[in-house]
Amino acid sequence: MDMELRQLRCLVAIVDEGTFTDAALALGVSQAAASRTLASLERALGVRLLRRTSRSVTPTATGLRVVAHARRVLAEADALVREATSGHQVLRIGYAWSALGRHTPTFQRRWAAAHPATELRLVRVNTSTAGLAEGSCDLAVVRRPLEDRRFDSAIVGLERRLCAMAADDPLAGRRSVRLADLSGHTLLIERRTGTTTPELWPPDSRPATEETHDVDDWLTAISTGRRIGMTAESTASQYARPGVVYRPVRDAEPIAVRLAWWRDDPHPATQGVIELLTALYRKA
Repeated sequence: MDMELRQLRCLVAIVDEGTFTDAALALGVSQAAASRTLASLERALGVRLLRRTSRSVTPTATGLRVVAHARRVLAEADALVREATSGHQVLRIGYAWSALGRHTPTFQRRWAAAHPATELRLVRVNTSTAGLAEGSCDLAVVRRPLEDRRFDSAIVGLERRLCAMAADDPLAGRRSVRLADLSGHTLLIERRTGTTTPELWPPDSRPATEETHDVDDWLTAISTGRRIGMTAESTASQYARPGVVYRPVRDAEPIAVRLAWWRDDPHPATQGVIELLTALYRKA
């Protein structure tokens, strides 16, 4: 079926204006052209959309439903045009579980002050590319390497690994823990976006694992005392939760924080973001 936006615009204009004459004026076409466009839409759909009398034009029951859909389609089409022609006035940065931890508000304020013409939006998308592959963002904060060659990335900082545990866990009384202290626990992991795998432990002392797919579910399970988690320190800054404490794992390697982008279509602000984030992490 070949259906065009001009046909939907014509239908909506006729319904909004009340007559073919007024709709034609609003669309900048002749009344005959408006009539032909509406007739071609009805033929394409195989249904009657409007009732015509000598005095008025009203939608049929089917026409009312089609008009409602047409308005949504036209709004999406207009949004698509704005997005494509915005001149990169908006910068969307995706992230999975946590954005930039304690650096997040500072980054937002400094970006707004230095780049007032480019609106910054942080978008949480729980996928392996933090929304980059899905088109939900222009840049993505990720904490493990992206193997897809369509993307490029740069390390902007390092974060400690922390163990998340229930506040009444015996280990919660310590200032820090070691990997060996955790081997007897059940570890919650997120394989799509997480940075923790059983391979962090020697083969003979790996903890049991269970999978989770959402940070709120992860925290809820940990707060019961039946599970523990391991995560980047940014999670602790962004997701403080009563009943859950975070302790550094002093013998675990730090986590590299990467900024990723499309290799063949980088956002013009990419270098500016890299420089600002690198400065924030270096200062910390």
